[in-house]
Amino acid sequence: MKAQTTTATPSTASPETIAFRAALDVVGAALPEVADSIRQELADQRSHLKLIASENFASPAVLLAMGNWLSDKYAEGSPGHRFYAGCDNVDAIESRAVELAKSLFGAQHAYVQAHSGIDANLVAFWAVLTHRVEAPELERLNAKDVRDLSAEDWELLRRKLGSQKMMGMALDAGGHLTHGFRPNVSGKLFEYASYTVDPQTNLLDYDQVRKRAREERPLLLIAGYSSYPRKINFRIFREIADEVGATFMVDMAHFAGLVAGKVYTGDFDPVRHAHIVTTTTHKTLRGPRGGMVLCDADLADTVDRGCPLVLGGPLPHVIAAKAVALHEASQPEFATYARRIVENAAALAEALLSQDVTVVTGGSENHIVLVDVRPFGLTGRQAETALRSAGVTLNRNVIPYDTNGSWYTSGLRIGTPAVTTLGMGAAEMREIAAIIASVLRATAPTKTASGKPSLANYTLEDSARAQAEGRARDLLGRFPLYPEIEL
Repeated sequence: MKAQTTTATPSTASPETIAFRAALDVVGAALPEVADSIRQELADQRSHLKLIASENFASPAVLLAMGNWLSDKYAEGSPGHRFYAGCDNVDAIESRAVELAKSLFGAQHAYVQAHSGIDANLVAFWAVLTHRVEAPELERLNAKDVRDLSAEDWELLRRKLGSQKMMGMALDAGGHLTHGFRPNVSGKLFEYASYTVDPQTNLLDYDQVRKRAREERPLLLIAGYSSYPRKINFRIFREIADEVGATFMVDMAHFAGLVAGKVYTGDFDPVRHAHIVTTTTHKTLRGPRGGMVLCDADLADTVDRGCPLVLGGPLPHVIAAKAVALHEASQPEFATYARRIVENAAALAEALLSQDVTVVTGGSENHIVLVDVRPFGLTGRQAETALRSAGVTLNRNVIPYDTNGSWYTSGLRIGTPAVTTLGMGAAEMREIAAIIASVLRATAPTKTASGKPSLANYTLEDSARAQAEGRARDLLGRFPLYPEIEL
C-alpha cells in the first residue's frame, strides 16, 4: 500500500511541509515510483519503532542541506588547495565543518570528506601506514601525487606497507568488520590479531588486552565497537599502545554523539587519548550518512590526502549537511539528548531483565542493549523477522562466542538513539521491553524436513503479533516522527 498524501493550505503548512512536498512533486514529475517509495519510507518509519542502534532521525535542516546544487560540484583537494576551479563556496562550507568538528570534539585536526565510516577507516589506515613505516623510498613516494605513482612505485609500497599488524576487538565480542576481518579490505591490508571479552562476564579485561598486545606487538591498536554495550577506558588503551609502540586508533562511529554531548569525558573520551579517531556522522551524532577523521596535528597532512588516495571526489552537499549537524550537536540541548540516550538504554536493559530476557553483560552504559534470544529457542534471524512483522525494527547480531555464526546469530542489537530523538523516556522503554518480550515468547521455530528446529523460519501467534503492533503504533502516535511535516 502506498503512503497517503495529506494536504494543507499554503497559509497553514509549515516551511518543512512546503519544502519536502515541493521536492517530492518535482521528483514525482520525473520518476513517480521513486517519489512514491520515498513517501512510503516515511510512512514505514512512522509506523514501526526504530530500534536499530546505527540509525537515527536527522533534522529537516540536515536532510534539506543534501538536496541541492552542491551535488554538482567536483572538489578534489582541500579548502584552498583544489584541483578544480569554482570551489569558493565549497571551501567556505568545508572550512566551517572542519572548525565545528575541531571545536566540538577538542581535536587538533578534522577531515570531513569521508563518504562513510569504512572510508574514514581506510583514510586512517593509510595515514598510519605511511606515517609509521619510515623509509627513504616512502618519503620520495610521499612527495608525489598518488596519480603519478608508477607500477614500480606501487610494488615498492606493497612490499613496505604490506603485512603490518592490526589488533582490534573480535567480531563476536562487539568489534566491527573494518577492524581487520578478512571479508573487508582491512583484513587484506593488515595481518590481523584480536582481543576478546571475558567468557564469564562478556566484559573487556584490560589485563588480557595488555597481555595480547605484548604478544602481538601490533603497529595499530584499535578500540571501538559495533555491538559492545559498555563504555571503554581509552586511557588504559593508550597506555597499552605506548607500551608496545603501537599507534592508537579509536573508531567511535557508534558513540560519537555521546562524546559530542559530553556523556563520555576523561578516561572515556577517545579524542583525548587516541592518535587518530574515526567516526560516522549519523548514528548517535544524528547527522547525514558520512564519515569523518579526527587526528593529531602530525597526521594532518597525510589524512588530508584521503582524496584521491582512497576516496573519490568529496560530496559537498553531504559536507554541508555535516556542518549543519555539527552545529546542532554544539548546542546545549544536544548534551541533554545524548545523556537521555544512555539513560534510556540503561532503563531498557533493566526492563528487559525484569521480563526475563537475557541481556548480555547484564546492562548497558551506552546506546546499545544486546540480547541473547537462545533461551526462547530462537535464532537472531527469527527474532528479528518476527519483531519486524509486529512493528518493531531492530537487527540480529552475534553475541560473544556465538555458535550460530554471523548470518543467523544468537542475539539482537537494540539501540535507543532514534526513539530518544522522538522524545521517549524511561516509561516508554518499559513499554518497549514488554512489547519485545511478548513477541519473543509467542515466537517458535518451525521444523525442517529432518525434524530439527529451523534456523530461519518461525511461527508467531496472530494475536500476539496484532497486540504488539497495536502497542507500537500507540507509542508512535504519542511521539510522532517529523510532526511538522505533512505529505
